[in-house]
Amino acid sequence: MDQRLAPIKLDSYQPLREVVCESLRDAIRKGILKPGERIMEIKLAEELGVSRTPVREAIRKLELEGYVVMMPRRGTYVADMSIRDINEIFEIRTALESLSNGLAAEHITEDELEHLQRLLVIIGGYIKEGDMDKIVETDIEFHDLLYHAARNNRLVGIISNLRDQLTRFRTLSMSYPGRLEATLDEHRAIVEAIANGDDRAARKAAEHHMENSEKTLLKAMDAQKKQQEVPAAKKRAHAGRK
Repeated sequence: MDQRLAPIKLDSYQPLREVVCESLRDAIRKGILKPGERIMEIKLAEELGVSRTPVREAIRKLELEGYVVMMPRRGTYVADMSIRDINEIFEIRTALESLSNGLAAEHITEDELEHLQRLLVIIGGYIKEGDMDKIVETDIEFHDLLYHAARNNRLVGIISNLRDQLTRFRTLSMSYPGRLEATLDEHRAIVEAIANGDDRAARKAAEHHMENSEKTLLKAMDAQKKQQEVPAAKKRAHAGRK
């Protein structure tokens, strides 16, 4: 494994194990540490400039979060999401997003509602500019605000964990043709239902949004897989002619 991780800055107020965990989690989300790749404690400790202890503690936490899997006598690997994994995550998340939106319709404040509406305008602007990084960043802020408006801290924690497990696929999904505009429309429907205090409509809007998100992600993954298979097939054909 080449040097790919930046050394940890030791001036953080957070415990070292948390800083290491954030660094590794971010590397997995961004694809720097790839699905199926073996995690080597010694190498990671060298790259991050820390001892093995915080790396080991961070890996244990990431296992609980679903980012890595530890296999007896074989080592630790970056978790590779299967279609079944994605189905299961969306199945649970759909139910929780529905609950969260319903609660938000009951408990949201005027300031929070205004903030949501403002974020819709901001996201629309970024879509026109084609700024994917800002779109993703603002989309996360939008959903975080919805979660907190539900006024249920445990619910926030559970949903955030499920969402984090799919973060690495967010850009792939949103880049799928037509998905950005559809997402914005779905967000508008959610905000409209919450603004009307209609918890039932808010729940339905959340379920619709999650169902479409899952369908789009699976389509995008399938398209990516086919795109990757073309060069591999050409390479095999070329080798066969030699």
